[in-house]
Amino acid sequence: MNAAQPRARLTAAAYLDWEAAQPERHEFVDGEVYAMTGARLAHNVIAGNAFAFLRDRLRGTPCRVYMADVKLHVEAADAYLYPDVMVSCEARDRTSDREVAIRWPWLVIEVLSEATAAYDRGRKFALYRQVPTLTHYLLVEQSRPSADLYVRNAEGLWVLHPLAVGDVMRVPERGIEWPVATLFDDVDFDTAADAAAPPLA
Repeated sequence: MNAAQPRARLTAAAYLDWEAAQPERHEFVDGEVYAMTGARLAHNVIAGNAFAFLRDRLRGTPCRVYMADVKLHVEAADAYLYPDVMVSCEARDRTSDREVAIRWPWLVIEVLSEATAAYDRGRKFALYRQVPTLTHYLLVEQSRPSADLYVRNAEGLWVLHPLAVGDVMRVPERGIEWPVATLFDDVDFDTAADAAAPPLA
């Protein structure tokens, strides 16, 4: 997800009609529309790595992996969001390929940047927590090889699992063992850090 800039106020139905004709993506939260800005190369590579790993591991199961241009409809918050990657195993999300949004994912992934980290950890996470089927929220750094996995436990509390590059994420109920290092395949962190640095005077 990238930094959002507020635009005109719309109803959800008007937003969907309007955004379908726009060249850029926009998120919608309770009447407010936000433009999405472009991402750095490292962001794109990490999101692609996550999509490829999950697509391979979940092949042949009822689960589907979505990224980039697929919306998540958070009905309880009257919001349409664009996660970087998400996974749904719900038959309700596969009723028609004509649908414009997923409603019942169990995993959402966001790749962080300096501009979006506070939003992804704060307000956007609060919106995602209103999705009843969501049990895993993965936040991935793009400037260094680390990530934070939030898992909703049996009591409904979200537990943080900080992850380093040598760790393995395990989701036994989905049969997933995911080496964190694979998220960062082909990412040059020196180059990413240089690109994020302010220009010299």
